[in-house]
Amino acid sequence: MRVFGVLSYSHHFFIGPILIQLNAFNIQFGTSGARGLVVDFSYEACWAYTAAFVQLCHEQADCTELVIAMDLRPSSPVILQHICSALRHLGVEPLFCGVLPTPALAAYAKQLNLPAIMITGSHIPFDRNGLKFYTRDGEITKQHEAAMISAHLPDAPIASVQNVVVSDHARACYLKRYTNVFSADLFRGKRIGLYQHSAAGRDLYTDLFQQLGAQVVELGRSETFVPIDTEAVSDEDKARAKTWCAQYQLDLLFSTDGDGDRPLVADEQGNWFRGDVLGAFCAKALRIRHLAVPVSCNTAIELSGWFETVVRTRIGSPYVIEQFEKIQGSKAGFEANGGFLLGSDLPMNGQILPALPTRDAVLPLLAIVQLADGAPLSELYQQLPARFTSSDRVQNIATDLSRTLIASCQQSPELLLKALALETAVCSLNTTDGLRISLVNGDIIHLRPSGNAPELRCYAESDSQAKAEFLVDTTLNWCRQQAAAQGGN
Repeated sequence: MRVFGVLSYSHHFFIGPILIQLNAFNIQFGTSGARGLVVDFSYEACWAYTAAFVQLCHEQADCTELVIAMDLRPSSPVILQHICSALRHLGVEPLFCGVLPTPALAAYAKQLNLPAIMITGSHIPFDRNGLKFYTRDGEITKQHEAAMISAHLPDAPIASVQNVVVSDHARACYLKRYTNVFSADLFRGKRIGLYQHSAAGRDLYTDLFQQLGAQVVELGRSETFVPIDTEAVSDEDKARAKTWCAQYQLDLLFSTDGDGDRPLVADEQGNWFRGDVLGAFCAKALRIRHLAVPVSCNTAIELSGWFETVVRTRIGSPYVIEQFEKIQGSKAGFEANGGFLLGSDLPMNGQILPALPTRDAVLPLLAIVQLADGAPLSELYQQLPARFTSSDRVQNIATDLSRTLIASCQQSPELLLKALALETAVCSLNTTDGLRISLVNGDIIHLRPSGNAPELRCYAESDSQAKAEFLVDTTLNWCRQQAAAQGGN
């Protein structure tokens, strides 16, 4: 156990009977959790979100303890202090697990049958942060979010100072989750590059991989926060992966986003796997029969014939999890960002891998190494139909402007094709989440506003990687021009 900082909160004193709601603050729920600028995570805002969540938890059962962890963002320790103050005023004892990947916190809370809060902005820039919430049943649903937003809450009490003790139990629980079911020789003879940057699990991953037999080469550790987005890998990180794999003769390279729920895995040549391709391989390795995946994922999932059922959802883990209740048998889901959600317990090597219906970055890596069975990871691509995807985004564009651009494309998709000089026609439109345009030649262009940040995302699919990247680049360039013409980005 370690003492984390010193928090000073005096007595339970309320500033009058004023009632507040979450919409009083510039923090909003997105595709996964609540996000906002760091400056908006005031003590009052943290109090309101914590009080609303505790109220939600009390509807299930008395809430006297709650598990909490954080990522390595510079703003996370202050938000931790605010939340711990709020919890104790509400009669709830925080069990602080330190800096930890989100799935590790979720697994530990599930084991203890306790609710949890993760302080993280995931992959978004360091001037923003966020909160992810877990009831005893797991990640909160959109219905839970609506209940929290509509809750009427007392104004924030005056803060007081107390110690918060750090427990290492959650870390040990996460390591055991995988060392229990995967062979201790899984990585024997393999050199794994670990791109650490500022990932919350950067030290934990070294321990796990070594316990599974790997020689780990730690790379790129950073003491400043690095916003890694696994759906929009930078050119710098693409080049870095190839250089490192050649320089250190790596069998694979592994990294995650800031809170460890989105994986980045590169083969021995330094080529990053697309998240949805990685998820498909993982599901195959685990012998999953039924999948729930967002509409943005590669259509090779269905074309592979590996799965009995593939249900398409809106983008965001709550929508994937929502489908699990409707599916019987072995079930899982994953997103285009690579985060893998295990919807049912799985027997493995005489043990049980417990369900973990929240995004996880580690399971896809372990599963595909097992699937490759000693062969180079690059050979796995031969098992899937030749459908290639690419994605990127325009940053710092207002969500309303993104929606306006998408609406114009929906009204006249042919004008977009003409602007992009694409000599084909529209086959169908899908508005499940944003606008997904399927073309007669088999190409797909998908536009949607990010649910976590002021960004416009574009996904494309084609019969070659070069064509998919071309579609993304030209579409986003057109979006930038349109936004500039309207006084936006």
